[in-house]
Order: sequence, then structure tokens, then C-alpha cells
Amino acid sequence: MAQANERRTSRHSIYLKLRQMVLTLELPPGAALSENELATALGVSRTPVRESLILLAQEGLVQVFPKVGSFVSRVDPAQVADAQFLREAVELASLDSLPTRLDPAVVDELRDNLGRQQRPELGLEEFFALDEAFHHGLMRLSGHGDVWTTVAAAKGHLDRARRLGLHENVSPAVFTSQHREILEAVIDGHVPLAHARMRDHLRAVFDDIERIRAHSPELFSTGPSTVPVRRSVVVWE
Repeated sequence: MAQANERRTSRHSIYLKLRQMVLTLELPPGAALSENELATALGVSRTPVRESLILLAQEGLVQVFPKVGSFVSRVDPAQVADAQFLREAVELASLDSLPTRLDPAVVDELRDNLGRQQRPELGLEEFFALDEAFHHGLMRLSGHGDVWTTVAAAKGHLDRARRLGLHENVSPAVFTSQHREILEAVIDGHVPLAHARMRDHLRAVFDDIERIRAHSPELFSTGPSTVPVRRSVVVWE
């Protein structure tokens, strides 16, 4: 039983590792994937890698073509829009559940989070971690913090699109300023203003997506899946 649990834990950790590499663009859209090289790089057998790729394919983050190979899926604008719709619906609804008296410990966490977002040496992935924690914190204020796990699991294509946007020289400072406006409205008890600020904040990513698609269309899917040409195998140090 202990060995079986250990194997399941190992498989899950490999899945999480590969998923994170896809979401952070370490494995970029369209990249070819080799089970053998992934297994060697991660120090595991091919089995957990194969199982992880199947799970990622079910999420739409990987495409597996029999007799051809596995590839990181290109960003799907339709799935980005669906994830955006879900996220907006959930986060705006959570603002309506804010109590009259906010949890002071969570408010302090959110203020500290904003302070850390303004560090000049902040890296892209550090910003994303703080961004996730900030939005999760707002949902915790409303008593719906556990719902964030469901939201996070559904927004893989959206997260990749957002990262592509920031790689296109969109400063995180813009989003930090928006975070501050949202939090101030929440603390002031001005729910309609918090709604408006949150909606604008969550929809800002679409301008970035259209700009990226204009000059890097190869990163995005354009319709029904077609079999890609394997030109190279992804290897990382």
C-alpha cells in the first residue's frame, strides 16, 4: 500500500511539473515533446511521463498524435475566452458575498502582497505567484477561497496568454495599480466600483492577446487540430 501511494505521489508530481513548464512557457506553444527525453530530464521512467501527457491532453494543454508524437498545444482563443468567462463570473460574484466586517488578517496579507508586487527586482514568475495569491485572497475575504482551486484548474490557456502578454513588454506595474484600486474599493465597501475595476482588470488581457496574434500567429490555434511537423525535440537543462 505504501509503495502504491508513493507511485501515485510520484506520478502527480511529474504531472504538476510538466503542467507548470507548459503554463510558464518553458515548454512553449507548438513545442515537440519526447517521452524519453522528458523522462531522462526528470529522472523517472517513461510511464509517469506518458500518464502526465495524457492528463495534460485532457486539459487541452498537450496534443498527442499517434505515430507522430506529442506537442504542446497552441493557445486556443476559444478556451481563453471560456476561462475568462468563468473567472469573471466567479470573481465578480464573490465580491457580492463580501461581509460587512472584513477579516483584518487577510486584508493585511493583501496589502503586504501589493507591497511585494512593487519590488523593482520582481521577476515575471514571482509576479504571477503574487497575482494568483492576490485574487485568491480576495475570494477568501468573501468566504469562497476554496473555489479558487477550480478556477485555477480551468484557466491554463488563459494563463499562457497572460504570460505571453507580459513577455510582450506589458509592465506588471499596470496590473499592480489595478490590484490596488480593486482592494481600495473593497476596503471602502464600494462594491459597484470594485466590480467595475475587477471587470476591467480581468478583460485587459484580451488586448494583449490580439497584439500577440497579429505578429506571432504560430503560437495560436486557428481551427480544428492538424498534425504538426516534428522539427525538433524539446530538451532543457
